[in-house]
Amino acid sequence: MIYAKNADALTYRGIHPNLDLALEHITPEFLARVGYERVELNGSDVYATRFTYETVPDEESFFEAHKKYLDIHIMADGSEGVEIAPPGELEEFERVEANDFYAYRGPASYRLALSPGDFLAVFPNDAHRIKMRLGGPAEVTKVVFKVRIYDD
Repeated sequence: MIYAKNADALTYRGIHPNLDLALEHITPEFLARVGYERVELNGSDVYATRFTYETVPDEESFFEAHKKYLDIHIMADGSEGVEIAPPGELEEFERVEANDFYAYRGPASYRLALSPGDFLAVFPNDAHRIKMRLGGPAEVTKVVFKVRIYDD
């Protein structure tokens, strides 16, 4: 997991070439251009999409993880709570391998607030629970990068 300010994104280069490409695009200019349709930077290996939704009560959210991709969540407007836990410490209840999607329930190891100017990169060993309310319901808008780091 990497939890940092957008302005510091380039300090995390060198982990994987696809991650480097995504980090180089965490700029105000690029983020403003990302719409609700997928923007590909390197085909299906690196792409970004904008999402807008309402935060939900804790009991309506769940953990998700991936085996091939890491996600970078970048908050544009609003704030949400995010929890992180190792998938091995959670109970899997849904799996869609074709979409690299694994859903879990269980206790969190970490909780943080994601606000404008922040980004969170979650790796395959970081199950993440998003859309969580901070106080009351709120509308949030964020850009999410999908970054392939494993082929199998």
